[in-house]
Amino acid sequence: MDHIEQKRYKMKFKELKAELIDKHCECNDLYEDLVITEAEYQGKKVKLNDPIRTSENPKKKFKVYVKNDQGKVVVVRFGDPNLSIKRDDPDRRRSFRARHNCDNPGPKTKPRYWSCFQWRAGAKVDN
Repeated sequence: MDHIEQKRYKMKFKELKAELIDKHCECNDLYEDLVITEAEYQGKKVKLNDPIRTSENPKKKFKVYVKNDQGKVVVVRFGDPNLSIKRDDPDRRRSFRARHNCDNPGPKTKPRYWSCFQWRAGAKVDN
């Protein structure tokens, strides 16, 4: 096998590995019920279930507005502002999702749910 064939083989292997990891540890049906709607929070209109970057709290990177069990709109803050999300690396994504038990992320009112949401394969971080 020459050098070019080895490169092609490695690239195909990486693609297959990423695809298998996505199939194994991604439960996209967990997030299908997320519909972005508008609501009112402390007198201002906000989008529900839409993570955005936060600037008012220096200890967290993102925030999301969600409705709790009582129907009240609450803010869930999550993410370390000093770390970057490296979800495009299949090994790191698999490790993160295993470490945080993302196959069972819990309720939408908890930060773990939204961290797992951000660590889906192919997810985009807006704003």
